[in-house]
Amino acid sequence: MWAVLFLPGRTRPHPDWLLTDPACPFNSPPAGPNLAPALFKASAMAKLYFSYAAMNAGKSTILLQASHNYRERGMHTLLFTSALYAEMDNKSIASRIGITAPAELYGRDDELYDFVARRLESGELHCVFVDEAQFLTEDQVWQLARVADRLNIPVMCYGLRTDFLGHLFEGSRELLAIADELREIRTICECGRKATMVVRLDEHGNPLTHGDQVSIGKSVYVSLCRAHWEEKMGRWPATNLEAPRFRFEDDDKDPQVAAQ
Repeated sequence: MWAVLFLPGRTRPHPDWLLTDPACPFNSPPAGPNLAPALFKASAMAKLYFSYAAMNAGKSTILLQASHNYRERGMHTLLFTSALYAEMDNKSIASRIGITAPAELYGRDDELYDFVARRLESGELHCVFVDEAQFLTEDQVWQLARVADRLNIPVMCYGLRTDFLGHLFEGSRELLAIADELREIRTICECGRKATMVVRLDEHGNPLTHGDQVSIGKSVYVSLCRAHWEEKMGRWPATNLEAPRFRFEDDDKDPQVAAQ
C-alpha cells in the first residue's frame, strides 16, 4: 500500500511504513484546518524494509505498534521471530515495556516464502513483520524479498546490525545489501552519544572479546557509542570524551529528530 499524505507545503507521497511506524513524525492524526485528510491508494509494488539498531533501542516495541496500527484498521499481519527465543517468549514477540503479540517461530531451515504463500491462501495478508532479523539466513532474506516482489506484500524486518565483536550478522548483512528501505532506530550510549555498537559482559560485568556470535539473554549486553566500545574491548586506551550530547550530530539532517 502507498499513502499520499498531504501536509502544508508537501505533495510528495510517503510509503505506508511511515504512517504505521510510531516513531515517524508524520504518524499522528490530522490536526488543524490546514491539514487535509490522508488519501490512500494501492501500490504497484511492495517493499522490503530493514530497521536496525543496537541493543535495547525499542525495535520490538516499534514493530508491535506498527502491527497494531495495521490491525486497528481492519488489516491482517503476520509476525515472525527467531526460534532461538522460543523458550523465553513462548512463540511471541515481547518488548521490554511489556507489550507482547503471538508470532510464528522461524529456524535456519524454514522456507519463509512458502509459509507466507500458504498463509495467503487462507485469507488476506497486508504486511509481514520479522523480529530478530539478524538471525535470518542469506537465503531467507531473499525469500522475504520475494514476498514483497512476487506476492506484493510489504515485509518489515527489525534487528541488530552487528554483534558484540563489531561484525555483521548474516541476516543483517544481506538486508543491508538488498532491502529497498533502510532505517536506523536510535538509542544512546552511557555518555549520551548515539549508540551504534554492542558489548557483551560476563557474570562479573567484564567485556568479552571472544565467543560465539549468538548468546541469548539481553541482560548481558550493553549498547555503546563506537569510541566507548573500542575502549571497553581494549582496542584503545580509555580517555575522557567530551560531555554528553543531547542531540545527535546529524540531527539537522534527520526529519524524524528535527520534528521532535
